[in-house]
Amino acid sequence: MADAVGERLTAQQRLVVVIAILASFVSFLDGSVVNVALPAISRELGGGLTTQQWVVDAYLVTLSALMLLAGSVSDAFGRILVMRWGLVGFGVSSLVIAAAPDPALLVAARAVQGAAGAFLVPSSLALITTAIRPPLQARAIGVWTAWTTAAMIAGPLLGGLFVDLLSWRLVFLINVLPIGATLWLLTRLEARDVRRPGVRVDLVGGALCALGLGAGVFALIEQPRLGWSSPAIAVPLVVGAVLFAAFLFRQRRVRDPILPLELFAVRNFSAGNIATLFIYAALALNGFVVGVYLQQGAGLPATLAGLASLPVTILMILLSARAGTLAGRWGTRGFMTAGPLVMAVGAALLLTVRDDFDYVGQVLPSMVVLGTGLALTVSPLTATVLGSIDSERSGIASAVNNAVSRVAGLIVIALLATIVGGRLDLAGFHSAAVVTAVLFAAGGVASWLGVRDAPA
Repeated sequence: MADAVGERLTAQQRLVVVIAILASFVSFLDGSVVNVALPAISRELGGGLTTQQWVVDAYLVTLSALMLLAGSVSDAFGRILVMRWGLVGFGVSSLVIAAAPDPALLVAARAVQGAAGAFLVPSSLALITTAIRPPLQARAIGVWTAWTTAAMIAGPLLGGLFVDLLSWRLVFLINVLPIGATLWLLTRLEARDVRRPGVRVDLVGGALCALGLGAGVFALIEQPRLGWSSPAIAVPLVVGAVLFAAFLFRQRRVRDPILPLELFAVRNFSAGNIATLFIYAALALNGFVVGVYLQQGAGLPATLAGLASLPVTILMILLSARAGTLAGRWGTRGFMTAGPLVMAVGAALLLTVRDDFDYVGQVLPSMVVLGTGLALTVSPLTATVLGSIDSERSGIASAVNNAVSRVAGLIVIALLATIVGGRLDLAGFHSAAVVTAVLFAAGGVASWLGVRDAPA
């Protein structure tokens, strides 16, 4: 870690980076490892595409909604305490998921797991921004980004091995070791929590956000089955929109909002989050569709379906920290523009997939191009968003950005049946590839139009 981050970091600062990586690793790994297990889950528990969507989105609903609340709690009561809460909750809910006998309990436990995960990412990244200052901060964030994003992308490989060789249930226990290691390392950390006195946590706002997102997602997922005219769809959609509007209205009035809307008055913060919305929607769609189609459509076993994304992981580990360093020196705008456009090309290459499936000729080129673009994008994007906000609000700034990325995935997975035409066959796979490419390109354009580099 000393070589990767830089010789000038102290031992305690290196420990901070390791803790931040492990804590975020737990959430990111679980969010992606499940994709390759979805076919096995639906075979054993039933429910088809709808069950698969809910297994993903139940986690994302609570993760997205409560991450904002967790950011405020992190700033108010301390990053280390909040991280401990998240780690313990994540471990317990993982055990329940592994033992779930039916889809209902599995989905409910996934929602609890998402709530626990919401307390991990903002507090872990805020530890870095608090303990490490520029110019080392950009490189530290680059290392954090490389390993946590690699976890998100390497998840399908680990999940595939577990599904093929053991059981999909054990997929959800992969995080036991990193959770235990992180809890132990926290005891070795000399830094202590700094709490902001007098801060009130907006629990009502958190509830409005969670219920609003949950109702809207229910309507989008169930709409292909029930139809727009069904009261079971129309009522949750309207109620969700009203609750979320009430949440935004409250954030303009409450003394300590969980979503400080004034942050969006900062140009780079606003533009970075718009780019995040497009880019992470594309990543979520791509990860879900590739993981499921390669098994159900191309007939690959789960392990080989997981191996499909390995080139992306390798390129992220090799290039992401370097991209973060160069972006800190040259500015982030060019990287945030070029990276998503390269990823758009990678997504478009999936249109070469045919019924006579050939991974090397049809999928591998896409993964290489996608991984290169992703390595160019993620570290500069994170540095742009967090670097635009003062360090005292790093917890909530990180929470907002991570919530935006999760909401992006939440919405696009909820719309999956509409995107693929109800079936994830070859035609649906191609439709998803087109939508993915468009979303990536929109992220690059948003970055070019919105982000501004600071004067040298």
